[in-house]
Amino acid sequence: MVDQILKPGDRDYVGALASGLEVLQAFDAEHPRMTLSEVAARTEMDRAKARRFLLTLHALGFVKRSGRQFELTPRVLQLGYAYKASNQYRAVIQQYLEDITAELGESSSLAVLDGDEVVYVVRSSARHRLMAITLSVGTRLPAAYTSMGRVLLAQLSEAELEAFFDRLKLEAFTAFSLTDTNALNREIAKVQEQGYSIVDQELDSGLRSVAVPLFSGNGELLGAINISTNAARVDMDTLMTVYLPRLQKAAEAVRRTTQ
Repeated sequence: MVDQILKPGDRDYVGALASGLEVLQAFDAEHPRMTLSEVAARTEMDRAKARRFLLTLHALGFVKRSGRQFELTPRVLQLGYAYKASNQYRAVIQQYLEDITAELGESSSLAVLDGDEVVYVVRSSARHRLMAITLSVGTRLPAAYTSMGRVLLAQLSEAELEAFFDRLKLEAFTAFSLTDTNALNREIAKVQEQGYSIVDQELDSGLRSVAVPLFSGNGELLGAINISTNAARVDMDTLMTVYLPRLQKAAEAVRRTTQ
């Protein structure tokens, strides 16, 4: 039996819970502290509604208040910890990613698909910085423009992929970004066939990465893992002949380890 995804307006859909979570998600690296008006604007709620949710979250200890400013408290980390604690393979994957970083001197990550974005859930960082933003566990990036995102999109059913394209709005992050839906669809079909994805400077100038899907021994999709590097330092031939085989080796090791 396939679980039916509720929509707003369905009898069992709890709108208040959805709105409360939306308020929590309004805070991010660019908006660590906000006024009531700013929260209302980012969530597209009226001020009275946003105020009720902020005060409730404050009473529960998830938000603190200083004058007119609101910000998250460390208690929010409990929500993320619950996810981490439930993922029995996280420590195993972390070790394999750290081995890649030690061997190649490059960052390696595990991400999962959440809506139209990938979320970093495990990361081994190299010393050099690749993007203007700091990538860490919890970072969200558009799936359409990341190698891990395209790998995960390639695992979707035909109906799920069609729904993704129906709501997709492409934009040019760099001169290399795919901005044609048909071209992106063909690229994902290519990923489905070859079993890996390479994205070359489509999200950030100079950022080049390769990714493969990650499965457990029982066939469960755990996410996608990648190696990211700088285009000026590593050419495409090295990415294909050295980095991709190393990534595939790690994916196979995880599969054998998680029987």
